[in-house]
Amino acid sequence: MEMSKGKVWLVGAGPGEIGLLTQKAITVIEQADFIAYDALIGEEILCMLPEDAEKVSVGKRSGKHSVSQEKTNQILLEEALKGKKVVRLKGGDPFVFGRGGEELELLVQYGIPFEVVPGVTSAVAVPAYAGIPVTHRDYTSSFHVITGHPRRDGKDRIDYGALVRMDATLVFLMSVGTMGMIMENLVKAGMDPKMPAAVLERGTQYRQRKVISTVDCLERDSKDANIQAPAVIVVGRVCTLSELFAWYEKRELAQMQIIVTRSRKKASKLTAQLRESGAEVLELPMIDTTAIALEQIRLDELFDEPAGRELWLTFTSPVGVETFFSVTLPSLGKDIRGVLRKGADVRFAAVGEATAKELEKYGWMTDVVPEVYNGRELGKALVRTARKDAKVYLLHARQGSEELKEELKRADLAYEDIAIYETICRQDSPWADMVKDKINQGLIDWVTFTSASTVRGFVQTMGGMDFCKVPALCIGEQTATEARKYHMKIEISDRATIASMVEKLKELRAKQEV
Repeated sequence: MEMSKGKVWLVGAGPGEIGLLTQKAITVIEQADFIAYDALIGEEILCMLPEDAEKVSVGKRSGKHSVSQEKTNQILLEEALKGKKVVRLKGGDPFVFGRGGEELELLVQYGIPFEVVPGVTSAVAVPAYAGIPVTHRDYTSSFHVITGHPRRDGKDRIDYGALVRMDATLVFLMSVGTMGMIMENLVKAGMDPKMPAAVLERGTQYRQRKVISTVDCLERDSKDANIQAPAVIVVGRVCTLSELFAWYEKRELAQMQIIVTRSRKKASKLTAQLRESGAEVLELPMIDTTAIALEQIRLDELFDEPAGRELWLTFTSPVGVETFFSVTLPSLGKDIRGVLRKGADVRFAAVGEATAKELEKYGWMTDVVPEVYNGRELGKALVRTARKDAKVYLLHARQGSEELKEELKRADLAYEDIAIYETICRQDSPWADMVKDKINQGLIDWVTFTSASTVRGFVQTMGGMDFCKVPALCIGEQTATEARKYHMKIEISDRATIASMVEKLKELRAKQEV
């Protein structure tokens, strides 16, 4: 019986930064069953690949192939013949020295459907991130992209004379190893030895570096700076604009790599603010949240409360608010109007600003938010505000705050403790080894923790490492207390908010630069 054919998407991932990934590329990646990715794919992009997709590295770096090109072609064919949606994720653009055409030839031979999703090429993006426009009306009207790799027979295929005569910006890809030969041949072909030139390492990524020099000195200056592949070489007068047009390094968190451990659903706000400030962010969700089964939730009493009684619906997280109004109540076929119709005096309490804003999304203003965002202070605020005969409904995670309940007990304030969701700590991550290596090498600037559970999930996932090396930014004292158990290097945001965490990172970065 003939197997149904799948489909292959040849996807350009751009030069590294996740923001340069096209919308179509994201859509295709999210639906993939199988992803074969290059070694030069940005780490931000790797961390966003769907967890349920099979992922295989077929990377090539500095001439070393972990998987031969022929084997890569065969893998794509075999997986497509199994009926899978296959993504071949390639750095830059698939057809700009990416050997994309070779990978399609075998698919065409077997009649496998395919699409090509172009990517932002490093030939343009990397110079732009270094402040170098590849064209400028006062300097040049064209640019040319050349590969520095020789032919398989070792012969140089570049017509240096033609390049020099065009008086254009020259962009050499994959050329660090042949830099000296390229510069020498340009001079021999008539180029001014003092023509501005640049080499740009790891462009668009947090460790990007640049060396601005001239054709006759570029190789020496690159060696002095220990420039390594991947790097792009630019030759032309536009290189003199690099300092004038520099922008990448001027952002407040530029050249920092930060890990976000929140659940993927809730990571977007923190991630967006960090990236907007220039940081490279690796999303490594260490927790998941799931609604608790309805048969375990006791809400009948809430809807049977007598008229006139003061009732406090109390939430300790935005997840609790979302779960209560989007999952729990609809599943029970109820809404708050059922309580209001009986004349109860319904009020709302939230542990912090983010939780209060989540309540506003559902049309409810918050009556109590403590000045310090934690369970104990929320309990004290409720005791100060609620009537003595009031009743508090705690709608939170199964692992609720004991400090909050202690304050209510101490004041003899009636309450119902109702768990509506639970937090599950992750046990593994496909990128755990990569992260452990980077932390051990001091390449991660900060790991952000927004709850004690994210700390526990991180510890379980990264088991066996020396947590003393982990630079931990915690959202509050309760989270910091958990991190101290593992002797992490701890900083705490001034307020228990995402915005305060970002400001703390900016403050810490500014201190480093003094």
